[in-house]
Amino acid sequence: MSLDTLHVVPESQWAIEDAWIGSRRPIHEAHALPADCYIDPDFFFEEQERVFATSWVCVGLRDELEAAGSGIVRNVGGRSVIVWRNTEGNLRAFLNACRHRGTRLLEVDCTINSTIHCPYHRWAYNRDGDLVATPHFTEAGIEGFDPIDYGLTPIRVASWQCLLFVCLSSDTPPVAEWFGDLDDRLAGYELSEWRSHHNQTFEIRANWKLLSENFQEYYHLPWVHPELSKVSRVQDHYRYQGVGMYCGQTTTPVSTDERGDWDAMPPANGLSDSDRTSGRFIALFPNVLLSVLPNHVLVMRLDPLEPDLTRESCTWLLPPSSDYVADDAFATTRDFWIDVNSQDIEIVERGQRGLKSGGYTPGRLSPRFEEPLHRFHNMLADRFTGVHRVPDGDDSDNQSLYGTGVNPLPWRGVDN
Repeated sequence: MSLDTLHVVPESQWAIEDAWIGSRRPIHEAHALPADCYIDPDFFFEEQERVFATSWVCVGLRDELEAAGSGIVRNVGGRSVIVWRNTEGNLRAFLNACRHRGTRLLEVDCTINSTIHCPYHRWAYNRDGDLVATPHFTEAGIEGFDPIDYGLTPIRVASWQCLLFVCLSSDTPPVAEWFGDLDDRLAGYELSEWRSHHNQTFEIRANWKLLSENFQEYYHLPWVHPELSKVSRVQDHYRYQGVGMYCGQTTTPVSTDERGDWDAMPPANGLSDSDRTSGRFIALFPNVLLSVLPNHVLVMRLDPLEPDLTRESCTWLLPPSSDYVADDAFATTRDFWIDVNSQDIEIVERGQRGLKSGGYTPGRLSPRFEEPLHRFHNMLADRFTGVHRVPDGDDSDNQSLYGTGVNPLPWRGVDN
């Protein structure tokens, strides 16, 4: 059975273009999303099916599966999935359900030996998902049973940069095509070699889209983040968007002499002038907020739990050239980020309460500050209405758009 036929979502108001008129208008005329997109349980259920079950969804960090036998359990598009490596070291992902009567095989991340056993009737599977044991089953008189027909249900899995992704749909393009030119844009960092250094998890009383939208725009910086705006100044923000399922901006230069929170650790070796002096802030559709600095990366993975509840898993990564980083140097950067994140959590939770209280009519978007939201909303609209496309990007990073001016150090110079 194809994964694409496991659940069929009935047609609804959100599956037609009329529901997205405000988002489909040009940025100079576009509106924000209606409140129901953030608070309505029916919208939330449809979103799991139309967005998370048809997209490349981040489930973790590449180095989480480096230890022999490591396995991770995640919820994606309303389904529990398992990701691990087989005995040859190749990534494998499966639905987390025994093929006998559907019992969940694993509840949490763990180390998996050569086989995984169902806790109910002890059916066993190897790391390629093949059914290898059915205790007291075939000798009970069953006919026409071939174990090859009852392996675990596989799903698509891929590593990209420093991240792990799964996709429940066979119709979605490969992950490299999904993210378009972003692989090339980030090539100079060699992020696949960066190592996880610290993890922290938050549960936030807000819809996941509010967190992503807040990350994408810098309109709120002077008022919500007075300290962040000293190292990531409004006037130093520029577009960083090519072809791909992402929304991006960059800060050049990354800091000033007023604060040194992002300069406490040494930069990675071999960076270009642009990468060495800039911060790349990229929302990967649908569920990753990626902050790439010259000396560290912060990955924020969003897992929608309820319409008004999101789990945010934060991981700080360091480059391989940082063999040793003093605890106090890392703590300076980490604590700065936690302070910034706390401010974001407070404001998005307040936004959620406002949307839930009623009476909200969608407002206009600012072309300069909120164009990434317009791009994001249209990606969302595409998934709901069944439009299959990867959005185009800017012609060049060396151009003035919506009053931002020209980046003094555009990505790969003038002829990118």
